[in-house]
Amino acid sequence: MGERVAFLCLGAMGYPMAGHLAAAGHEVVVYNRTKSRAETWVGENRGHLADTPADAARGARFVFCCSGNDDDLLEVAVPAIDVMDKDAIFVDHTTASAENARVLEARAAARGAGFVDAPVSGGEEGAKRGHLTVMAGGERTCFDSARPLIDAFARNATWMGPAGSGQLTKMVNQICIAGVIEGLSEGLAFAEVVGLDPRRVVEVISKGAAQSWQMDQRAETMIEGRFDFGFAVDWMRKDLEIALQEARRSGARLPLAALVDQLYASVQARGGGRLDTSSLVSLLREP
Repeated sequence: MGERVAFLCLGAMGYPMAGHLAAAGHEVVVYNRTKSRAETWVGENRGHLADTPADAARGARFVFCCSGNDDDLLEVAVPAIDVMDKDAIFVDHTTASAENARVLEARAAARGAGFVDAPVSGGEEGAKRGHLTVMAGGERTCFDSARPLIDAFARNATWMGPAGSGQLTKMVNQICIAGVIEGLSEGLAFAEVVGLDPRRVVEVISKGAAQSWQMDQRAETMIEGRFDFGFAVDWMRKDLEIALQEARRSGARLPLAALVDQLYASVQARGGGRLDTSSLVSLLREP
């Protein structure tokens, strides 16, 4: 039988994720700050609309959230957690700080409820296809309880440790992606300058050690100069700032991530904040 589920925030990721939960047979109640988007979701899926986060969460066995940043998360999570039933579980898919994950877990625990920080990787396309990767922190029992529902929109979900571990793992994910995109950008730009056919270059090196998801999925559009899709520069800068703040707190060194963050700042200054992160190559073509 399906569970009573709340889903807070129907952005580019949350909208299809909530849809997968409804399609899996769960009773889904949704909340979104822009009510018209929630109304559209209800018109396309089996589910109900709530006017506030608390109304959505009240009586739900699981409360899911996929918000934009720490401030947005706290705005919807706190009132939702404060009405959750004992043994209910809040599953947060926002990419946010590890510290906020620990704060929200403590708040949930005070009510006898559970909390799982579970940021995702795979982008909007992965959310639509139900192919997300989920990295989770919190009590293992809470993750195990939520896992069957998470599987509705994820092809891989892994428990990483106590509260905040999911967010820390997502930081590692974004740090690695930033370095790969910068390397791919420099490689493609170099190939063009020295007179090589970049498509033939990619065809060759993608069969060897240089292969990556970014090369497979973004090299062609980078060569074409198309960036009006995908994971926005604004979002990546938000994620990198979370990682850089954590590095300052912990004493970790992230020199390449800091450099790439500043390069993305230059893309933003040119008006490219909503372009895909692969637009980094444009700085090398037009310094």
